[in-house]
Amino acid sequence: MITGSKAIRRTSVVAVTAGAVLTVGALGSTAQAATPAPPPIVAKGGYVMNNSTGTTYYTKAADTKRSTGSTTKIMTFEVVLRQKKLNLNTKVTVQKAYSDYIVSKNASSARLIVGDKVTVRQLLYGMMLPSGCDAAYALADKYGVGSTRAARVKQFVGQMNSTAKALGLKNTHFDSFDGIGNGNNYSTPRDLTKLASTAMKSADFRSVVKTRSIKTKATTKSNGYRYYTWTNTNTLLGSYSGAIGLKTGSGPQAGYCLVFAATRGNRTVIGTVLSSSSVNQRAADAKKLMDYAFKR
Repeated sequence: MITGSKAIRRTSVVAVTAGAVLTVGALGSTAQAATPAPPPIVAKGGYVMNNSTGTTYYTKAADTKRSTGSTTKIMTFEVVLRQKKLNLNTKVTVQKAYSDYIVSKNASSARLIVGDKVTVRQLLYGMMLPSGCDAAYALADKYGVGSTRAARVKQFVGQMNSTAKALGLKNTHFDSFDGIGNGNNYSTPRDLTKLASTAMKSADFRSVVKTRSIKTKATTKSNGYRYYTWTNTNTLLGSYSGAIGLKTGSGPQAGYCLVFAATRGNRTVIGTVLSSSSVNQRAADAKKLMDYAFKR
């Protein structure tokens, strides 16, 4: 039997120990509560990761192949960037074939005027901001190899697939330069995010995709000039804190797609949603995934 001060001391030790257990338990509960649950999204596929470390934050059918719409143009840009002795100030004359293509496909357009001389840099802005399929066509025609326009475009698409293979994008294939595919143009949320992460290493790419709007001067056929004004279809720019890009896409098979990126503090998150239900919903899906990633 323990009596007196010894009993008091033992009681105190037990009380302190019990308090310590309660404190640890409370801290554990707090830590668990601080980890947010993955958000529900409408898009059929989604993926988001840390752009620096590659740490995956979220997946939903991340490796399921789907039509990608104009997010395909990220690869078109990447292939241009990989050209030897690339000069972004090189001028390209707008051909009638480019405008005819837009009309025949009812495609999104940079509204390029036949005969105008525009730089490669301007074509990149025209391709990425208003999602101009005419600008994408001009780039494929310029940097493909062949004696005819059809041959050049085919070879350029071949470059897109070779680049995908080199980057390890195992679930990606292209059959067009702009996403208006012929039944065999597809990728996955994970692959598109990896592609975008690679493209974002280029300062030229980052500069284009973060631009909300631009007014740029081009030379006309008669050696006069005109201005083109292009606005970015990515509504996250200016509406989501830290948004720095990237590219929208849509189509009958693709639904509504968005490759997105944002930086807060010293962390950049980057990701993709494929086959969402509307323009507004793809943006809402992307915001949910970025909010979730930044909380992680």
